[in-house]
Amino acid sequence: MVGDVAKLTIQIPDELAGRLEALQSRLPQLLWLLLDADVQQTSEQPKVNAQTVEVSEVYQEVLDFLIKRPTPEEIIAFKVSSQIQMQLEALLEKNRSASLTQMELAQLDVYEQLEHLMILLKARAMEKS
Repeated sequence: MVGDVAKLTIQIPDELAGRLEALQSRLPQLLWLLLDADVQQTSEQPKVNAQTVEVSEVYQEVLDFLIKRPTPEEIIAFKVSSQIQMQLEALLEKNRSASLTQMELAQLDVYEQLEHLMILLKARAMEKS
């Protein structure tokens, strides 16, 4: 893990921050392990659960956007792709009819967390623009 080092600042709930504080020195290693495990899982299991992929897709989309170091104006204008939006709308519809599975409930939670993160980022970007 020698090479260029980038600094990444994210906002997370205090409870999660508290849990991660003890692991602070190991976070880069743990992130690598998590990414490697995801790659191994998708290469070893050709029939990946579509619900699991959807969660990864939304995270990947947001991470790909953030890694490009967007300007405040780009952050303010950011919207997820229409594919991700359709997946979210389908989950919300199932939520209204109270027919979500545990996996779908977890997905909806991920969407809500990412939405909260983007709202905070957009608010900060508005302060800077």
